[in-house]
Amino acid sequence: MEIIKDTIWAVMRELTEKKEAPTDGTPQAWLEKALTKKELRHIKVNYFRRGVLGVGVDSSAWLYQLSLKKAELLGLLRHQCREIKDIRFSIREEVCQKKKPNQKKSKP
Repeated sequence: MEIIKDTIWAVMRELTEKKEAPTDGTPQAWLEKALTKKELRHIKVNYFRRGVLGVGVDSSAWLYQLSLKKAELLGLLRHQCREIKDIRFSIREEVCQKKKPNQKKSKP
């Protein structure tokens, strides 16, 4: 029932919009407008091909968290670029921006 409700809402929203959403910018810029700063620290855009946005996340916890917001995020991104059809999340270890510095251990 939720799928029908979301589809009807999306169709009605598109019918009532007066102007086209701009398609300028990059996928990274689109995500910066749609996600919080905390969420942005844990993601990296991998690709954008054929309407599919591939996003790497740094842990399974963030993969789950963003998967819960996928429908909402997809709706926000479609306002910025109508070409987006889907978002695919995957775990990528190199996404984490903050790396722990190598610390020398002192011998007792």
